[in-house]
Amino acid sequence: MDTVAALESQPEAKAALQAGELSLAQARELVRTEGECPGSAADLLDVAKQNSLKTLKEKARDRRVRAIDPEELHVMQHAAMHARHWVNQLGNVRVELELPPEFGVPFTNRLDAETDRIGQERRRAANQPRRADGLLGTDLATGTSQQRSHDAANAFIRMIETGGKGKAHQADLVIVCDLRAYRRGHTEDGEQCHLIGGGPIPVPLAQELGKDAFLKAVLHDGVAIHTIAHYGRRYPAILRTALMLGTPPDFEGRICSEPGCDRRYHLERDHLDPCANGGQTTFENLASPCWPHHRTKTERDRKAGLLRGQPRGPD
Repeated sequence: MDTVAALESQPEAKAALQAGELSLAQARELVRTEGECPGSAADLLDVAKQNSLKTLKEKARDRRVRAIDPEELHVMQHAAMHARHWVNQLGNVRVELELPPEFGVPFTNRLDAETDRIGQERRRAANQPRRADGLLGTDLATGTSQQRSHDAANAFIRMIETGGKGKAHQADLVIVCDLRAYRRGHTEDGEQCHLIGGGPIPVPLAQELGKDAFLKAVLHDGVAIHTIAHYGRRYPAILRTALMLGTPPDFEGRICSEPGCDRRYHLERDHLDPCANGGQTTFENLASPCWPHHRTKTERDRKAGLLRGQPRGPD
């Protein structure tokens, strides 16, 4: 009722809800964010109509946290940090963990990387020949129907026991910061300083994190990425960095390039126009689909004759 009442001041959102273009959950996000960040409802309404509730929540949360002073936000995040565990009715141990982004993002990036490895191991095992007794050659194959959350639990156990295998194809922590703000020590209107996957942080924290890190610098006006072209599959460093950072100027990290998909994990590289069809390795011709959508797109290219008899597998 509170959401519906608040929509009286947002006629476009109210009309979208009445027309079935907006769910009540989406309307709740719009109302909450408009209350904390006046003037944001119109932009978020477009996001809601074209994307999932998850994407809308991410965009709305980003609007809300960016409305808070970075220094104040950093204090609030550390004050909210906690960890607790308990035993559920099944006897399993449940864990709840809340970490500030400079600690949480590296942890989740490593966990996602290890989860991807376990998922790949499971899929490879599922393709093994059957034994004489009709069973597959490894116990991993029995988990072909397991969801990613189960793989993540196994990944967490592996990380505790062995530390995992370390990094995936991206850094554990990626900082986007305007050079002027970095030198000045704080951001001004229109300038950015944030962790990919973790939101805004104070510039002094970015400077501190950068002391022991290998840094990649991206100058908005330094290199025209669209002018770099290769005719092979090799990805030049500037293109790998651009894909990892996500769409400028926000640089919020990679997301599946398939419209309507909001996956940020298990993303692969793909040439929109396949190399086998003469497609170049350029920024405009590169995408980052998730594993299922990559396979679907590869089959679509094969049926269209764009792979010219190439063996099965992603472009």
